[in-house]
Amino acid sequence: MSRAYGLLSSLHSPEDLRALDGDQLEQLSSEIRAFLIQNVSQTGGHLGPNLGVVELTIAMHRVFTSPRDPMVFDTGHQSYVHKILTGRQALFPTLRQRGGLSGYPSQVESEHDWVENSHASTALSYAEGLAKAKRLQRQPGTVVALVGDGSLTGGMAWEALNNIAASDDLPLVIVVNDNGRSYTPTVGGLAKHLTGLRTNPRYEQVLDLVKRSVSKAPLVGTAAYDVLHGIKSGLKDVLAPQGMFSDLGLKYVGPIDGHDEAAVERALAQAKQYGGPVLLHCLTHKGHGFAAAENHEEDHFHAVGKIDATTGVALGAKGGQTWTEVFSTELVRLGEADERIVALTAAMTYPTGLHRFAAAFPERFFDVGIAEQHAVTSAAGMAMGGLHPVIALYATFLNRAFDQLLLDVAMHRCGVTFVLDRAGVTGPDGASHHGMWDMSLAQLVPGLHLAAPRDATRLREALARAVTIDDAPSVVRYSKDPVPEELPAADHRDGVDVLVRTDQPRVLVVGIGQLVGTAVAVGQRLSDQGIGVTVVDPVWVLPVNPALVELAAEHELVITIEDNGVVGGCGSRLAQELRFADVRTPLREFGIAQEFLTHGSRSELLEELGLTAQSIARYAVEATLSRESDPDQEADPEPQGRAGEPHEPAVDGR
Repeated sequence: MSRAYGLLSSLHSPEDLRALDGDQLEQLSSEIRAFLIQNVSQTGGHLGPNLGVVELTIAMHRVFTSPRDPMVFDTGHQSYVHKILTGRQALFPTLRQRGGLSGYPSQVESEHDWVENSHASTALSYAEGLAKAKRLQRQPGTVVALVGDGSLTGGMAWEALNNIAASDDLPLVIVVNDNGRSYTPTVGGLAKHLTGLRTNPRYEQVLDLVKRSVSKAPLVGTAAYDVLHGIKSGLKDVLAPQGMFSDLGLKYVGPIDGHDEAAVERALAQAKQYGGPVLLHCLTHKGHGFAAAENHEEDHFHAVGKIDATTGVALGAKGGQTWTEVFSTELVRLGEADERIVALTAAMTYPTGLHRFAAAFPERFFDVGIAEQHAVTSAAGMAMGGLHPVIALYATFLNRAFDQLLLDVAMHRCGVTFVLDRAGVTGPDGASHHGMWDMSLAQLVPGLHLAAPRDATRLREALARAVTIDDAPSVVRYSKDPVPEELPAADHRDGVDVLVRTDQPRVLVVGIGQLVGTAVAVGQRLSDQGIGVTVVDPVWVLPVNPALVELAAEHELVITIEDNGVVGGCGSRLAQELRFADVRTPLREFGIAQEFLTHGSRSELLEELGLTAQSIARYAVEATLSRESDPDQEADPEPQGRAGEPHEPAVDGR
């Protein structure tokens, strides 16, 4: 570690914090910010959120004893400072890299990390359950939940608060990191209340009054709250959130300046002594201490790639047009032609590319906050009312609204289009953010139309068709990778694009979405080995095109390639259709094993999964040669890889 971090380098565990005085804590905060900027600028990651929680996290670790006092982070990307303070400083040069430090809490990394799920609005439910477990088992300690970056816009958080408020003896402290933002400014009624507090002209006087009162309040039991809640009654007209939380039955402290470590520490100590659930409201600034982040109006460096550590300017070549950019531009064009099209997202306006549509048609754009369930059912209502909603989400976040997709949209035959960004293996964000479940979930929804375009032209065509489907849900999904070069079809078979067809084809290779390019490369390798091949792209994966079944019947072996889970995926579904049609051609599906993938680059993970042209072609060659030596063979030479059966690792890939 650099000598510039003299104080930080002397810390090896949270216990070391307790010996520091006020001046040293201020120095430590500065060192941590410099450390974060230096390291995250080289690896990429969630910089802005962590710059905003430095003092909060220091105070939490000085007042509470981790891991006896569980600390749960919502969202998980706010945990970098926690990692630094729990002995993982030396690992930061490996942040979000294969085999390196995770960008989220990780139970494998440290006993200080309790929860790995990094989807927002879940921490209060985890924390309530942990607190109940402590209470029932009479275990010492307090559970601490750090909630921020828009998490309170999610309905699940309020379900948890409703239950927490009903238990006045839960050893639970909720720290609300109120920075007014998720990716972009937080939206909704709660956000307006909190914004009103932050922007009230009397805000500074309020902070001073609370700070003086907190510093004078006793540290023990109910007496502290006789003082703190005396403040509330005099300020209720100014501090709307105070009344809101108190009306739920929660003890509320705040607002506290979240960058004043001493004030936060004092308030946490009082909350710890209370003996029941307490909510501490802290006001912070995302990107605090880094001018480039503070001045970045779009998202205050919520998440960055490699950047200049001084200026914040992105480093390296951009690498071509992204799927998000193609979608963003095309939706505006479609919106100009059809006034029925409206767009929705869940706190991801810029990441999903909807900012262009929002600028062009502000009255037809809706950011509902981190509330995917509400977004989907609201879209169903819009469709019932004669509109055609387009919901743009990351693929992993559709998991949270599956019930609404199934029963609120599909059962009511509503024309709602779901555009799923970051589908498949996404890389450095890890297990909870890989978009590897969406196509399996889609298979379960009656009537759903699913497209996985292979290039920009197919994306535009699929989107144009999707917004005309008014009696069923439609899904268009794509990767986070740059858009591949155009792959025009050489031929068509009843709606299926034929990309490669050699003489006397024996192997049918079906590519899905981003991996169509891999399928073409597999076809080339087989052709080089003298094995005839047909490579196709159905584009529209659901409903299954009967032409695929006909093509399968004309070949000796079928291979499907997708960046989705093999269990319940597109290959599995095609295998089922072959059985229904009594087509006995063996089928081998290549996709993502049924396991939670760790973080790493997309190329590294695809290599490990066997989703490369070399691995897949090797299997096809061996399978074809095996059939030549035994013409009566019907089964896949590796039956563990067949649809519906356990998909274990194999030499030729998984």
